[in-house]
Amino acid sequence: MGVGTITITPDDLKILIKETFIEVLKERKDLLEDAVIEAIEDIGLARAMSEGIKTPSVSEDEIFKALDEVKLS
Repeated sequence: MGVGTITITPDDLKILIKETFIEVLKERKDLLEDAVIEAIEDIGLARAMSEGIKTPSVSEDEIFKALDEVKLS
């Protein structure tokens, strides 16, 4: 049995890809939710890093001292 050839126009391929993408999103909403959550977390981390660069540095000892004070509260 030979292998057949299928010819598809770029417009038909575009429609097929869009329909497939929509179907995946409908069936696997969790994939989109996970991607959005990860993007929001990345934005938050980037903002925190940007703010951290602007603030003065503290020593490791100061950090652990502050953490110990929180534990005792």
